[in-house]
Amino acid sequence: MSGGTIELVEVGPRDGLQNEPDIIATATKNELIARMIGFGARRLEVASFVHPARVPQMADAEAVIAGLPDRADCTYVGLVLNKRGVLRALATREGGARGVDQIGCVVVASDTFGQKNQGQTIEQGIAETREMLRFARAEGIRAQVTISAAFGCPFEGEVKHNTVLAIAEAIAEEAPEEIALADTIGVGTPWEAGELFGKLGGLLAGRIPMRAHFHNTRGTGIANAWEAYKAGVRIFDASLGGLGGCPFAPRATGNIATEDLVYMMQRSGVDAGIDLGAAIAANKWFAEVLGRDLPSAVARAA
Repeated sequence: MSGGTIELVEVGPRDGLQNEPDIIATATKNELIARMIGFGARRLEVASFVHPARVPQMADAEAVIAGLPDRADCTYVGLVLNKRGVLRALATREGGARGVDQIGCVVVASDTFGQKNQGQTIEQGIAETREMLRFARAEGIRAQVTISAAFGCPFEGEVKHNTVLAIAEAIAEEAPEEIALADTIGVGTPWEAGELFGKLGGLLAGRIPMRAHFHNTRGTGIANAWEAYKAGVRIFDASLGGLGGCPFAPRATGNIATEDLVYMMQRSGVDAGIDLGAAIAANKWFAEVLGRDLPSAVARAA
């Protein structure tokens, strides 16, 4: 398979950093984002609008966003979990400020995890997200949705495909810009990635683009991404160096690494629009900031 293209969503500034034990300075976050733009990232998840007591690493969301370069070729995404988050996202655009371009909403495909993560059952999460999507549309801000824990829950175990598809069907009625499936705890296998995204593609029938968000907790993330690509996914989340993890999911480790995804896709003839050498250089710089090597296999081999 060759000659294709994908869009990479660089989630390192948000999902990659949210679980870091030491607070990263705002200026360092902005430098990281600048380096990501430098290696070709054009859509970046830059912050989350959550209570700082829940995720202290994201307490400076507004300050980070205020320091972003005003580039017409970049899309900045902010994660929101409720209407308060949407209001905070909208506030970044007041007074002619650039602010965030798109919000990312989340529905958890597990009652237990959903209650621990954002105080909602699946049913409540669907209702809240539908309201957020309507509100965002009325306020003129773009919005997409991620169904998290779509491949498994750290508390309930297996998540049925029918559960995930029922959530997607309900959310699709509000016409978000895209619907993502997230393997939040990294339990998915390549077979399941192809199977579930194949079913989602059939349900959406081209009306709404699909996005994939994989974690590499059990070493299957990159293989999962390839099977998702074969199933029709063309938008992928990845984090520089493979950083990341969910504060509310025990032992959930990092996202698939930007460098690893780009290497696999490029060697398979698929263009991700990323300068791999520059991404590896950014990895090495940030590893020095953190004082440790990052998980990316490609960067370690460079």
